[in-house]
Amino acid sequence: METPATARFAASFSVHAFYDEATGTVSYVLHDHATRLAAVIDPVWDLNAKSGRTSTQSAQKLLKHLQSEQLRLAWVLETHAHADHLSAAQWLRAQMPHQAAPVAIGAHITTVQKVFASIYGIESAIEPGGADFDRLLADGEVLALGKTSIRAVSVPGHTPADLAYVVLSADGAAAAIFVGDTLFMPDVGTARCDFPGGDAHALYQSIRKLLAYPGHTPLLVCHDYPPATGRAMRWHTTVAEQRAHNIHVHDGVSEADFVQMRQARDATLDMPALMLPAVQVNIRAGKLPEADAQGRRFFKLPINRF
Repeated sequence: METPATARFAASFSVHAFYDEATGTVSYVLHDHATRLAAVIDPVWDLNAKSGRTSTQSAQKLLKHLQSEQLRLAWVLETHAHADHLSAAQWLRAQMPHQAAPVAIGAHITTVQKVFASIYGIESAIEPGGADFDRLLADGEVLALGKTSIRAVSVPGHTPADLAYVVLSADGAAAAIFVGDTLFMPDVGTARCDFPGGDAHALYQSIRKLLAYPGHTPLLVCHDYPPATGRAMRWHTTVAEQRAHNIHVHDGVSEADFVQMRQARDATLDMPALMLPAVQVNIRAGKLPEADAQGRRFFKLPINRF
């Protein structure tokens, strides 16, 4: 990594980043120094698409860090229902059964569930009211992580349910923001909006909401896809850097211009390699499809739907 894996953006908490090279995903462990309570954000459960075999190589790194640092898992936070990897939320919780960490996501996951349950024909497998998740977060809702506070901020566009997690300093200011799939590093740009429920207009407004924070505010991305310039992987930037240099949405780019660019670009993008298996798991908080009478589990593959 170009930036160290661990960073302290305020005296009260630390963030440790874990990069999954296969999917370009960055997972995080945020921990409160005073209480050693931790939140894991966007954990990855590995899936080999060719063989259909899962593994826990990425998630085990998170678990090892929690254990070696003697952290108590208080939350598993999803920024959205990912299309590029399976969530390891349930596996991670199962390794720490005495800590009972709730899995939380944005309240609009119910909209995403409704759309994709119909696509996969799994309506009966979805718990009513988003109950596959332990906590559905409204815009502005604040979570406690020991003496650290985390505010959920709705940032729709990539999906209707995307959240950013704003970690607050003692005076209530934003000390760091986990931006999910709204923004990438400035030389990579912004998230696609062509999945069901995506909206480029909404994404532009969500990004401007994030870029209204003070220029020094750290922004922690969910993915990095380093361009062919030889730079190392990076996982955090700042509001000022994004406003000055983001190739898609720097200051001066109008909403109309952004939407035109985003829609044209999205039309050229291929389907994420793991989208079809991943979404049916992630809209259920990382739960695999139910086993049949012989203990077998199967992903569904919608034919001619995308």
